[in-house]
Amino acid sequence: MASKKKQEPLVIASKAKAVLKAAGCNTAGDAFESLNGYVYWLLEQAAKRAKANGRKTVRGHDFAIM
Repeated sequence: MASKKKQEPLVIASKAKAVLKAAGCNTAGDAFESLNGYVYWLLEQAAKRAKANGRKTVRGHDFAIM
């Protein structure tokens, strides 16, 4: 997994917050830091799956969690 240090943001917080607001939800201060960590984890898992299948190219189905 990615290191625990502060990670570069991959999620556009204002866009994600707008989606949550449209769903009638508020967002906590730590929500997007956690979401960003989850996105890093998803990317790492997709890369591992692609490599395990002998590819360097990550495809959409590599993000499927089974």
